[in-house]
Parts: sequence; structure tokens; C-alpha cells
Amino acid sequence: MTEVASPHISHPRILVLGVQPGTPPFRIVEIDGEVVGEAKTVTDVLEAAAAFGITVHDLDDPDVVRWVGGDKFTWTRHRP
Repeated sequence: MTEVASPHISHPRILVLGVQPGTPPFRIVEIDGEVVGEAKTVTDVLEAAAAFGITVHDLDDPDVVRWVGGDKFTWTRHRP
């Protein structure tokens, strides 16, 4: 019997959505599938995680946090 390898799909507790228009622009943060607030900086993401008892050692670890529409350095919208 041949085993079929399946890709690992992580389901991190923290999800940071794409940049939203605002002054200043912000990103929605979800923890465990619930919207917990807005982040204007990466520090806001870390503070939200800490409020839920999550210690983040590596913001680039896809098993810990998923960045949608950019990465930890993306805090402004790109204009076409």
C-alpha cells in the first residue's frame, strides 16, 4: 500500500488580517477564531496574544501566527 503524503496545514491561534483603511491604517486580529481587536503595530499583536495567555517567540512561525495580506512589516495599504 502506498501512503499519500499530505501537506501540513497549520491552524495557528493568532490570525492577523490584511491592512484596513484608517488613520492610521490597522489590521484586525483574531485569536482562536474570535475577533479580539485592531492592531496598528506588531506590538499590538503581541499585546493581544499576551492578554490571551499566548507567548509568541517567533512571529514568522506559521504554527503560531498567520499573516494575511502581508507580513509583520506590512502596516500600510499599497495603492495601485
